[in-house]
This record gives sequence, structure tokens and C-alpha cells, in this order.
Amino acid sequence: MSSRRRRRVFHAQDELQAAFRAGELNRDVVLVVRFQGPRANGMPELHKLMPPIGVLQDRGFKVALVTDGRLSGASGQGAGGAACDAEAANGGEIAKIRDGDVIRLDAVNGRLDVLVDAQEFAARPLAHADLGRNHLGVGRELFAAFRQQVGPRR
Repeated sequence: MSSRRRRRVFHAQDELQAAFRAGELNRDVVLVVRFQGPRANGMPELHKLMPPIGVLQDRGFKVALVTDGRLSGASGQGAGGAACDAEAANGGEIAKIRDGDVIRLDAVNGRLDVLVDAQEFAARPLAHADLGRNHLGVGRELFAAFRQQVGPRR
């Protein structure tokens, strides 16, 4: 099944939840949640995404999720989605996606295409996020050295 939808980009689960509560996601949409990988914030389970996605699906909207984070799928309804490597905090192309870009997600063939002119997409700067709040508390400071060693899969 192939889907072409406009996307919304977020840098945290809480940002997506705020947009949901404000009624900004009441449509067919590809949700991009980046800066959620091991280098960015230790790769927490993104379970807070599932309730809003489930509600949107119950309302009849087609919703897909693209992330560089971890989502087990064990929390609530299933969402069609894609996990991207390399993560945004490690220079991955997910950091070039912008609000309003059209994304084609083809789950059958395992493809995710951002339908933007190739030269324009290549020239886009990588987005950056303030990750300072992600490095302290809940034992995260203990794993800082490990986060800095994370690289792309080979």
C-alpha cells in the first residue's frame, strides 16, 4: 500500500501531543518525530505517541509515523510507520524534512520518499534541536559517553 500525505515534524513526543490537543492533526497526515534516537536522547520508548495516533485513526484519518526513535508497537493501536537510520542527531536525512513536504510511504516495498526536487533536498541544511534537556536526569548522564559513540548502522 502506498500513501502520499503531507507531513508534520516534531522534535519531541510532547510537541506532537500539544498539536493533537490543539486540533492541528485532524487530517490524513504523516507524523515525523525526530531527534529521538540513541545519540539525541538515549532512544526512549515513544509510547506517548500511540494514544493520539489511535484517536486520529478512530476518527477515520490515515496516519503514518516516521521516526528515528524506538517504538515497540506494544502500546495501543498499530500505526503504519518507518524507522529511519541515520538519526537526525547524527546527520540523517530525516533532519532535512520540513513541515508541508509530501512523503510517499510504501510499506510493501520498504520505501520512504520525500517528494521534493532532489537538488533542493540535497541543499537543505540539517535541522537542529536543543538536546540539552535530554542529557540529564533519569540516569541519562551516566550514559553520555555511550551516546557520543553511536554511529550509523553498517
